Amino acid sequence: MFATLMLFWLMLNGKSDTDILIVGAAISLIIALSYRNGLSFFTEFRFTPAAIVAGFCYYGYFFKELFKSNFKLAAIVLTPSLPLNPAIVKVRTKLKTRMGRLMLANSITLTPGTLSVELEGEWLYVHWVRMEADNIEEATAHIVSGFESYLEVMYG
Repeated sequence: MFATLMLFWLMLNGKSDTDILIVGAAISLIIALSYRNGLSFFTEFRFTPAAIVAGFCYYGYFFKELFKSNFKLAAIVLTPSLPLNPAIVKVRTKLKTRMGRLMLANSITLTPGTLSVELEGEWLYVHWVRMEADNIEEATAHIVSGFESYLEVMYG
């Protein structure tokens, strides 16, 4: 985090004078130390071969879902006759860690047509532009299960 903040500081200033470097380093260090216990991608990550492979598979799955949902949402927008069925659905997650649940909620939000509204314990409330499920189990299978299978190996 320190390096990122320092680089940002240098880009904002456009100079590398000694006084600018000292002030930037001090401010970057204070901010980095203040947020050192915050969440990062590697917080709670299981550094095992299976988790690393699952991480690569997760990104492949995420981009596949992103691609598919972009086309689905574009079809909805470009074809007004397609029925909309917006709803907030309640889905269950098996993930136990904060970072695993955060990654799941963010993945759902980044996929067009769905938006994570609230995460409460094992329950996640998702706004779905075109609801295609009749119950919690179907909604969970449709929205959560694909992401969750990889995230469970990565985070637990």
